[in-house]
Amino acid sequence: MTRTNEVSITDNTQNIMHGLNGMNITPVVIFVRHSTKNGKPCRYAGDEFAKKCDCRKHLRWRRNGVQYRQKANTRSWAQAEQVKRELEDELSGKTAERAKREAEKAAADAATKLLADAIEVFITDKTTQGLSEGVISGYKNMLDRLQTFCESRNIYTVRGLTADVMTLFVKNWPTIYPSSITRQKRRERLRSFLRYCFQCQWLERVPAVTRFKVEIVPTLPLKAEEFTRLLAHINTMDAKRWDGKTGTLAKTRDKLRALILLMRWSGLAIRDAVTLEREEIILGEDGVFRVVTSRTKTGTHVSVPILPAVAEEILALENSNPKYLFWTGKGKGETIANVWTVRYIRPLFDAAKVVCNGHMVSHRFRDTFATDLLEKGVPMEEVAKLLGNSLRVCEKHYSAWVKGRQERADALVMGTWRGGEKEATRKENDSGAVAPPSKHDRAPQMLRRFSVESNRFTSAAAAPSPDAPR
Repeated sequence: MTRTNEVSITDNTQNIMHGLNGMNITPVVIFVRHSTKNGKPCRYAGDEFAKKCDCRKHLRWRRNGVQYRQKANTRSWAQAEQVKRELEDELSGKTAERAKREAEKAAADAATKLLADAIEVFITDKTTQGLSEGVISGYKNMLDRLQTFCESRNIYTVRGLTADVMTLFVKNWPTIYPSSITRQKRRERLRSFLRYCFQCQWLERVPAVTRFKVEIVPTLPLKAEEFTRLLAHINTMDAKRWDGKTGTLAKTRDKLRALILLMRWSGLAIRDAVTLEREEIILGEDGVFRVVTSRTKTGTHVSVPILPAVAEEILALENSNPKYLFWTGKGKGETIANVWTVRYIRPLFDAAKVVCNGHMVSHRFRDTFATDLLEKGVPMEEVAKLLGNSLRVCEKHYSAWVKGRQERADALVMGTWRGGEKEATRKENDSGAVAPPSKHDRAPQMLRRFSVESNRFTSAAAAPSPDAPR
């Protein structure tokens, strides 16, 4: 190559570089760093632009008089070209522009995202998460109501889900869902859908949904005489609907008694109890019967010892499906639990005149099991394990029945009374009269006078003597 040609090529390169800089584009060059293989140098060594070489590719560029180098993280020249283009776009600001265009396109798509399509994608997401059929069905029912409501008001896109629309949608919920707990759960499901739409950028923000005051009626444990009355009325109660097959009335009464005993002495929830398998009541080598199963709600494994008489009565039951104790094995466990509650357990409470406010009627047997253990000194941690609940949940519902907590609190309060009385007695003995209270003992003196008045003690020290110094 002649010097004239060299100068021409150099000038052309400089002109190209100058043009690229004028276009606000930083030129990036691909080069190869050759390496040895099996002790032999690369056949293309000396040519840093060899495209057929299998050595690692690198990038370099200059900006503001400074040279930069970066690995392309590839041995392929074609892939290095792609990395080069992305780097040039980033250095020239095209990446930000492209991101802006994509954001504008996403915003345009979000503005036209159909509500029906959003619901379909959301349900698919929940199904992929492995949620139960009952939970998925609950989401579908609630979102079908939402879609019907919106379409009746000519709202077909997700962007139409504003705060005022949500307010109108939930306005009739107190009529549709009489239970405040149910309303709260429906609200949580609705909020879950709205948050998903926000995460998908179909909504600019999550619209507010009206809050509901949850009126929780505590499910109190049964008293001993109430539980005795329930058992006594099993053979005389009139169920909402008995099994109409001939000869099954007595068997149904026996099953009802066994079910109640099972829930009372094992702490199982109604759904876990009615779907309990026969082989889940195990007689151990130590001669103790145990209910060994997993909670349907939480999946937590539980193992609870039960009274031998209770276990034997339950195992003596006859059932059409020998695998289960109470269930035929057909239908859903939630459905059979509702059948036993509505048909038999609630009418039994009414017949025995056991007042039960709220809808958690069968749960009172579980509460009785838990509080009986706590009152007898069983630690809260062990009770939580037997129930298959977390410690936090048990403390929330059952802390008032923990033996010793209230006694310790009472002892601490009464200890302040005794301290005040001792101090007052000492001053009376020293002076023969009640001394004027100082700023340090004024509260104990007032406490003592109050206790004396409230208990109507006739002690002469109950009030200051008229002759006492003031």
